[in-house]
Amino acid sequence: MIKVLIADDEPLARARIKRLLAANEGCTIVGEASNGEQAIELCNQLQPDLVMLDINMPKQSGLEVAAELKQFSIPPAVMLLTAHSEHALTAFELAVDGYLVKPVSEQALTKAMTQLSKLNRTQVTAPENNYISYQLAGVIRRVNVDDVVCCIAEQKYTRVVFFEGEALVEQSLKQLEQTYPLQLLRIHRNTLVNKQHIVSINSPSSGGHTVTMKQYEEPLAVSRRELKNVKAVMGKK
Repeated sequence: MIKVLIADDEPLARARIKRLLAANEGCTIVGEASNGEQAIELCNQLQPDLVMLDINMPKQSGLEVAAELKQFSIPPAVMLLTAHSEHALTAFELAVDGYLVKPVSEQALTKAMTQLSKLNRTQVTAPENNYISYQLAGVIRRVNVDDVVCCIAEQKYTRVVFFEGEALVEQSLKQLEQTYPLQLLRIHRNTLVNKQHIVSINSPSSGGHTVTMKQYEEPLAVSRRELKNVKAVMGKK
């Protein structure tokens, strides 16, 4: 289910979007904002998957809000709403996920929502400013690789654990290791960790070695094959 926040200073405009979204069973509206500052506040509180932003709002414009949301470690998808088309270039430069001209039609909204759920090849295979893309509730989201704690192989997928949650991605450990060599370190055939978030390397009484990671309770096993590399990264002999 896609959690949607609507931000528009016009009550009738918010009501129209709500009515159109009601026909989409995959969406739930979690909040409404009447100005830019309130939109930012509600995004921090509610963590929506999608924010529908009117461009001309008091206190902070939709463009200013969109730029601020893109700085979140896990930014929501952003769809801009406007009565004027001259903001299209700015919207493109902000890399927003959708752009709708008012009055929004049911067909245009349906098309934009469908586009949100599509994952293209570049999002799967190429890094974009050190971001890993994943799909959550039908929406393409991304996490900065610097916020990733570890990556664990799970059957056909890889579980990416980061500070604010986790996600399943289709990239293999090998692909992630080759794409982000400065951040990710292999410690086991099934595990990569973020070098900068290693807290300590341990030798439990049960034998072998493990690493403790920042904001991750479970110790992660280090294989004998990778032990030398792990110690080298940590400056140990």
